[in-house]
Amino acid sequence: MKSDSLRNHPLIAGTMLLTLAGILSRVIGFFYRIFLSQRIGAEGMGIYQLTIPIYILTISVTSSAIQTAISRFVAQAAVSTAVSGSHSSASREIPSERARFSMRRHTEDVFCNESCYLRAGLILSLSLSFLCTVLLFRFAEPIAVHFLEEKRCASLLQIIALSIPFGAVHSCINGYFYGLKKTFVPAVSQLMEQFVRVASVWLFFQISMEKYQAISLNLVVWGTVAGEVAAMLFSISFVRLKKSHGNHFRAMRQIFSLSLPLTANRVMVNLLQSLEAVMLPGQLRLYGYSASEALSVYGILTGMALPMVLFPSVLTNSVSVMLLPLIAEAQEKQEKRYIINAIKKTCFYSLLLGFLCTAVFLVTGRWIGSVLFSNELAGTFIVTLGWICPFLYLSTTLHSILNGLGKTTSTFFLNILGLGIRIAFVLFVIPITGIRGYLWGTLLSQISMAGGALLLLIRSRNIRKHP
Repeated sequence: MKSDSLRNHPLIAGTMLLTLAGILSRVIGFFYRIFLSQRIGAEGMGIYQLTIPIYILTISVTSSAIQTAISRFVAQAAVSTAVSGSHSSASREIPSERARFSMRRHTEDVFCNESCYLRAGLILSLSLSFLCTVLLFRFAEPIAVHFLEEKRCASLLQIIALSIPFGAVHSCINGYFYGLKKTFVPAVSQLMEQFVRVASVWLFFQISMEKYQAISLNLVVWGTVAGEVAAMLFSISFVRLKKSHGNHFRAMRQIFSLSLPLTANRVMVNLLQSLEAVMLPGQLRLYGYSASEALSVYGILTGMALPMVLFPSVLTNSVSVMLLPLIAEAQEKQEKRYIINAIKKTCFYSLLLGFLCTAVFLVTGRWIGSVLFSNELAGTFIVTLGWICPFLYLSTTLHSILNGLGKTTSTFFLNILGLGIRIAFVLFVIPITGIRGYLWGTLLSQISMAGGALLLLIRSRNIRKHP
């Protein structure tokens, strides 16, 4: 019992630290948006927001999936190193042929130690980052004119391109510490990035005002670059790498093999979400809304109702980050019972949190819409969307367990399934039922993703008990 409590401690402590950092970061971001809206106005905010999908897409390509892969392999390497050490001690005490064979076989199975995987991930991520930086800087204007349809985004994209390598280093180091189940550096660097971004933008604006210069949108994006540089420098200062052993090329191949479906997953998700966002107002017009009404309804849904419903996901996102290396470690040790218990507890607590949030939104949703947003339709959306909470939170955590088991291709297809359902409702149901069709599609999408993940885990060989 005592060992079990100690084993659960990294998950609990790490989740609490990441949740606290996530909440503080979102609060800072909330006031930051108020500050920006007062300084650059609604049009400036719109132009700035147009660049965000491109920025997220570059992160998906260059670092986010590689961070997940580093986290998983570092967790397994940490276990393998400990086992290798125990084998070495055993071989010194009992220099038997069987012990030497066991140690030699284990050494062949362990491709790299933790430092080797971090270095391999950094090489891969930085290579992709520099390529994306060059391409985005070179083709910023065509992207702004032909894809975003706003020429003023070109200079913003060029500045964003400069932040990509710094973000890649920061992301890889975060993955390294997640794999070691040490969340202090990722949590504090998240706050550091947000704080430096806000402080630098405020400073830039103050300097511009003192010089009686017009406030430029470029200053907002330079704040993003400053935040990424600060987070990278902070993260690097805590890295204490051991002497690297293993085949770096083989480690890169491992990371690439695991991250490829995750990268395809996130890129495809971003593209399909963009497609969904473009189609939704048009389908609302087919239902009978005017162009202005369709945009208003879409803005209320995505700018007011959904952020409120997604706010409790700070907790489940933190749990997901911590679950992945723990599950990878348990898989390395072949502790099937631990994985089964993790799935059971994940299902219980995710559903408990989800149904509690559903109850809160059902009771207070209309009040939140009327009082906080001064919009009754937002309250209606919050009440309806509250039903997705149990399935959304369950899906998030179960997908992390699947990734920890190395089943990244499965999570890819589950996400495509969920988005496919939503897009099908956008295309075929919204013109008949209006925005309610989108809400129904969102609910069915989350049920399908959570149910599919649970079914895959139940049927997985990695979690079956021995007879």
